[in-house]
Amino acid sequence: MAIFRQGIRVGPFDLRLGLSRDKSLQNVDKDPRLRQYANTENQMGRFRAAMAAANGYARATRFAVRIFPPTNLENQVKAAEVADTRAGGNFEAANSGKQMSDITVALGRQLNIHCDSISMPAHDLQAETVTTFGPSREMVTGHGFTGTIGASFYADSFLRERHFLEMWQKMAVNHTTHKAGYYKDYIGRMQIFQLASDNVQDHPSYGIEATEVYPETISAIDYSYGSTNQLVKINVGFAYKQWYNLTTDHISGMTFGNSMQTIHDQKSPDTGLFGRLPIELQRAGRDVFNSAKNQIPIGRLFKGKLFPPFT
Repeated sequence: MAIFRQGIRVGPFDLRLGLSRDKSLQNVDKDPRLRQYANTENQMGRFRAAMAAANGYARATRFAVRIFPPTNLENQVKAAEVADTRAGGNFEAANSGKQMSDITVALGRQLNIHCDSISMPAHDLQAETVTTFGPSREMVTGHGFTGTIGASFYADSFLRERHFLEMWQKMAVNHTTHKAGYYKDYIGRMQIFQLASDNVQDHPSYGIEATEVYPETISAIDYSYGSTNQLVKINVGFAYKQWYNLTTDHISGMTFGNSMQTIHDQKSPDTGLFGRLPIELQRAGRDVFNSAKNQIPIGRLFKGKLFPPFT
């Protein structure tokens, strides 16, 4: 609250003059308490330093999904072109592969983008109790990948996401003859990525690939006149055989996801004026620079907007 305040507008500039009652918040940048450095030798200091070096915590809202339909689609499309129903060819199975290939081209990317939520699959070690002498011990005898991958997808007004998944299921079992198809004809794969923090946005920091994937269950959709502001979601349970870490695991001499995920620097490169300074000094340097932009005459006149881009 000011004792006196008067302003006048000159062209595009608004010039104001006033007498402030409270001056306790003036020249706060000269307060010696603000020049004190944080103590990094205590528990809180070490915690903050560790989080700063790791770019913070992983967030459940930062993820990406890539779903790959059956890898045998190309062979099935060729079979659709040469299938002869009079000769007893499996024309229905081959034709479903052709339809699945067409819908994958049209909706494959949309399905990945519309993924609302998904669960990272689990991994457990299987053990048995062994007693020799003294207390018993649990010895690992193998490992397993139990459960399914639960996912939900936003549906467009034509429910094309559900149609995509229904076509995938029809490749596993014929809805007319009720005969099951060949396993290799309906299994695909899926990749799930944890995305890094904002300074390395959309870069995968962790990723897995599940193999031999297919939509085991498609849940029902509940409709209600009371759900005015709710969007329709398609809930799916994907069956899979096993999953691999895209960075560390190797299969038959091949590294999965080498072109998709790399162990990148935790801090993104800074090519500005302060990019060569240590990480601890970069923020302090930017604060001083931004304060200078608003204090020098040209900065005061244009509110710091017209200033050479040194950073």
